[in-house]
This record gives sequence, C-alpha cells and structure tokens, in this order.
Amino acid sequence: MRSPFPGMDPWLELSWRDVHARLIIYIADHLQRQLPDPLIARAEEDVFVDIDDDPSIRVRPDVEVVEAWHGPDGATVSTAPPVAVAEPIVLRVPEPEVHRHVEIIDPASGGRVVTAIEVLSPSNKLPGRARSAYQSKQRDFLAGGINLVEIDLVREGKWVFSVDESLLPARKRSLYMVCVFRSTRLGERAFYRMPLPERLPRIAIPLRPQDRDVVLDLQEVVDEAYEKGRYDRTDYQRVLDPPLPAEDAAWAADLLKQAGRL
Repeated sequence: MRSPFPGMDPWLELSWRDVHARLIIYIADHLQRQLPDPLIARAEEDVFVDIDDDPSIRVRPDVEVVEAWHGPDGATVSTAPPVAVAEPIVLRVPEPEVHRHVEIIDPASGGRVVTAIEVLSPSNKLPGRARSAYQSKQRDFLAGGINLVEIDLVREGKWVFSVDESLLPARKRSLYMVCVFRSTRLGERAFYRMPLPERLPRIAIPLRPQDRDVVLDLQEVVDEAYEKGRYDRTDYQRVLDPPLPAEDAAWAADLLKQAGRL
C-alpha cells in the first residue's frame, strides 16, 4: 500500500534508521540497472560515535555515569581478580552509529569512486562529532574530484550541504531538498526543490565525464521503502518532532482525514 502523501511522508522521519537503511539499498539497486559497464553501485558504511555533554543535543544513547554495575538478579557483576580492588566508575558508552551511503565505483580504474550518494540523517545535521565527521568526508569527496549527491529527507537539524547556506535564497528552498555537485563544474551546485505536496523528483546522477547521466527516481525508491517496510501501519496521530510548518501541517491533516488515516 502506498503512503497517503504524494511525495515524502513526514511520518517516515520517526523511523529514520530503518527507512535510511532501506533507501540506501534501494537506491543502489535502482541505479545498478542503468550503469554503463564497468561501473558498479555499492552500499558503503561509515561508523560514527557521537559523545556530547550538551543536554540540548540529542544523541543515541546518552552517556551515563552509574555507581555500580549490577546483573539481572541485582548482584554486582565483576571480572576483577578475587582480591580487594578500588571501586570503579562505570560508563555506558554510546553504541557506534552506522551511516550508510551509496558509492558508484569504476573497477577498471582500481575501484576509484566516481559518485557518492548521501541520504542525510539527523546526526549529519545536528552539532556533534558525527556532523564534523560527515563534513570532513564531504570535503574529501569534493577535493578528490568525486561527484556528490546529497539527499535531505529529514527536517531535523541545520543546513549541511556542500555549499554555503547564504548562497541559496530562502524563497528558493523547500521542506526537503537535494544538492548535486559535479566534479566537472567546481563552481556550481544543482538543487532540487521538494515541497511537501509534490511528487519527489527524478534526479540526474552524474558519472564519469564521458558517461551520460543516469536517473534516480526518488519517489519510486521512497515508495518501495514505505511498502516493504510496512509503513502503511503508521500511526498518523503520533506527534512530529520537529513539527511541520503551519501551512504544511494543515494540508497534511486534511489529506490524512480524506484518506481515513486520522
């Protein structure tokens, strides 16, 4: 079953880890069928650990200081030798966050990365080490002459595209956006607007200079994630965080009522 929304479903943002993982695989599969030989699309992984003492910044999970380490029955768990030892302070540390992206590689040139496709997550857009790590990788892509496609389908966090925010006037932005950097056009960025009421666009994905662009039908990929993830069972009464802008919220509520989902 399709989402009641014609484009991006904002409620998918509430289950972003699963949705993100699905989008990466489906994007790679979608492009694989179009790539000229010998190019190959691969799902790659980066691992970030984000620790921040600022309670206003949400990380998963929080760092916590505890006074004792107890097993399920309440007994103290210890791997220390059977002699008196000093009482330690035990930290529960964050589990590494795996951030996946798609790389199109050229095996004929030793596996050189031709194009990187990033589906942004809140961790990329919120202050912290994960954002810094992403921006460092972003700079490496640009400096290495690698095409970079950044797809932003989450509203949480701030601008993190590979160009200064002030260069794109506010009137030309939309709730969701895509930014494309072509290594053959260093001084340009191509932006795709994605207003909430509209179908998600088909995006031109650059490859090697001698290749014709391939096409990523972003709506088709998001629809596949919605269907195979069984998001037709979504509770649309759940509160969105951050909330939609007032005009979009009113439109979404009306649409969901017409679809019998509210």
